[in-house]
Amino acid sequence: MEAPVLADLGEMLEVAENGIVSKSIVENEHHKIIHFTFAPGQELSEHTASVPAAIQILDGQGSVVLEGVAHEARAGRLFYMPAGMRHAVQASGELAMLLTMFRT
Repeated sequence: MEAPVLADLGEMLEVAENGIVSKSIVENEHHKIIHFTFAPGQELSEHTASVPAAIQILDGQGSVVLEGVAHEARAGRLFYMPAGMRHAVQASGELAMLLTMFRT
């Protein structure tokens, strides 16, 4: 049995000047969970993933672009993406999010 994981997401906030900070929380054969913090103006350019994934917005302002359509990224929003869906993340202000990849 795997050990449980406890992460204080508030303490993980670390904004790099003109950059993106990513911190792995969980990585195993079934899931990968990564905490991202974006400086204003930063982005993950459009790409696809070979597995389903979800983005949970924790704090900040920006947009999540799914198949070319921009959606407001604000605290409390969850975006689920099937495998192969084109997506991008753009931060208009500081932006914190969790990315969960489902490897099963």
